[in-house]
Amino acid sequence: MLWVWLRDGGTGMTVVDQVSSARFDREAGYRLLEVVQDGTTQQAALPGPERTAPGFADWIVTALSGGTYRREGLSPRDRQLLNLAALAALGGVEPQLAGHVRTALRLGMTRQEVAEVFVHLAPYAGVPRALAGLRVAATASSAVDGEDAR
Repeated sequence: MLWVWLRDGGTGMTVVDQVSSARFDREAGYRLLEVVQDGTTQQAALPGPERTAPGFADWIVTALSGGTYRREGLSPRDRQLLNLAALAALGGVEPQLAGHVRTALRLGMTRQEVAEVFVHLAPYAGVPRALAGLRVAATASSAVDGEDAR
């Protein structure tokens, strides 16, 4: 009897009965990716994993763009703000951070707002991480400016 109680927390229900189904939509994920990410960012992020681990790039798009990004509760802009903070705090992921800076600008964040994310992060993640974020943002913003001039 103890095993049954441990398994279901005393509710009489299995864990499967207690959780909502996740919703993933592969096609919607790819459509969203086309809207929020430019071709440069997509090319920087997806072909490499596909060559090394076939199917992983598709999983990334399906799980993130076709799942997490489609959840209610946060706007695409707010999700990008969180991505910027998380990636900068993590460190060592400059290519991904640059792509998300580009996406944040595409979604309407200003360069000042992007910079302020990293300034705000300094007391929490450290000044070196904030400075690294600012460097990535400056480079990514310049690249976007150069593309816009063409």
